Amino acid sequence: MEIKDEPKYIIEGSAKIFEEGNVFYNPVQEFNRDVSICVLNTFMSMFREELLSKKERVKKNEEPKPPKKIRVLEALAATGLRSIRYAKEVEGLDEIIANDLMNQAVNMINKNVKANGVEDKVTTSHADAVTLMYTTKPDNKFTVIDLDPYGGPNRFLDGAVQSVVDGGLLLITATDMAVLAGNTPEACIVKYGSVPLRSKACHEMALRILIRSVETTANRYGRYIKPLLCLSIDFYVRVFVRIFTGQFQCKESSTKQSMVYQCTGCDAFTLQPLAIRKSSPENPKSIKFCIPTGPFVSTNCEHCGHKHHMGGPIWNSQIHDWDFLGELLKFVKSEKGQKLGTYNRILGVLSVVQEELPEIPLYYTIDQMCCVLKLEVVPQMKMRSAILHENYRVSLSHACKNSIKTDAPISLLWDILRSWAKTHPVNPARFHDGTALKKILATEPAKDYNFDDLHPQANPPSRKDALARYPENPAAMWGPGTRSTIMVDKSRMTKNIRNQNKNVKRKAKQRKDNEMKEEREKSPDTKHMKIDDEENNMQDVEVPS
Repeated sequence: MEIKDEPKYIIEGSAKIFEEGNVFYNPVQEFNRDVSICVLNTFMSMFREELLSKKERVKKNEEPKPPKKIRVLEALAATGLRSIRYAKEVEGLDEIIANDLMNQAVNMINKNVKANGVEDKVTTSHADAVTLMYTTKPDNKFTVIDLDPYGGPNRFLDGAVQSVVDGGLLLITATDMAVLAGNTPEACIVKYGSVPLRSKACHEMALRILIRSVETTANRYGRYIKPLLCLSIDFYVRVFVRIFTGQFQCKESSTKQSMVYQCTGCDAFTLQPLAIRKSSPENPKSIKFCIPTGPFVSTNCEHCGHKHHMGGPIWNSQIHDWDFLGELLKFVKSEKGQKLGTYNRILGVLSVVQEELPEIPLYYTIDQMCCVLKLEVVPQMKMRSAILHENYRVSLSHACKNSIKTDAPISLLWDILRSWAKTHPVNPARFHDGTALKKILATEPAKDYNFDDLHPQANPPSRKDALARYPENPAAMWGPGTRSTIMVDKSRMTKNIRNQNKNVKRKAKQRKDNEMKEEREKSPDTKHMKIDDEENNMQDVEVPS
């Protein structure tokens, strides 16, 4: 009698899916899914309160409209794991549509939905995601739309901003970081309508390019966004934004977008908004939007004398909602939040986000600034203390471990480093004509800055509490995977992984073989004799001792 193997499952959170088939499942994204569950629970609590307050404002003689269903669309569901977890772990959802274009994926979703017993909430859809969103009826729009595509989400944005309810939530992932972070600016112009700049702040710039793309897409239909939480994580960015309707806010959108000038020598950046908001002194309620005069920088950088690159436009306004973030952290610290598999990392990342300066776009890094001046790197606590002693604010960015996000001008940061250079001098051989180093250090510092007295606010709470703020990759091959990867089947190895470092491995094997051959030749256990033969060439003959 033939014994059939028992089915294997992958368990994540409260859901389990079959470990079979050729449907894309990426275990790397568990943190993404856990954060999304926290955000959705917090959003649903907020959304229900807003619906109740609307009902209270309804006049008594009017009949209240029947409540609409809370509908969630996972546009690219793959295995359906995310939809199943939403059904089991998020309260208040009436219907979740798990959609995918692949027939194998739809079959897998159906199988996983039945195995988890969530048929009453999760509905399977076999359609093109764009078509599905475009054909949604106005009275049946989605409360939440989750877009987690392979690569860029740009082609799904137009349908998403139209098919979500007023006040609804968009959850968007972009894994095409090579495009957003500046490796291929021409591709970023095509996909997102912005020019990215390569710098240490490229991950936050990627976030702001994506947010701006969502905003401009929504503006075409008289809608605008309100970012709740926007994260740069591992190899991708994830944004959570609400969509509202309002003509005035659409006009105000121009003030929330800026071009970025970045010096080619010292990487100093300057933002120039596309428009500025003005009000009349006689009538403060009368608001006009004007184009600023510019550019905000001269032809050459005032600090090092080099030229500028121009990038953007990017989103220059806040990328997190602090009221929402406070409620989100309450949920994360609750009993439900602590059960999540990536709880420690969620708590650490959100704590750093809460400490960020909200109105300061982009950041510098201490190591990059010291690299420009060929200086010994200033310890982070000393640099933060020097800035704080000058009565400016400073924080980290969740996107970069050694970041400096501050309201202090860049001229002050260079002056602080000039003061550091007095006690940690630069090698004179480094002073070449035309370098940023020589130009910046040619000026004497305005004063001696205080590096030694640790400022009370220099050490952020997240660091004091030793939270998991910037965890290292937990496994080898940590990354986005490939579109054709059979991720569900753990026993198979993808071709790109199998061939990774192929030449390095081959050379290492050759080197090892040569070393072994040399050891054999030198070994006293064997004797090698050279035999000259007219009929044969030189041959090695091994004679046992």
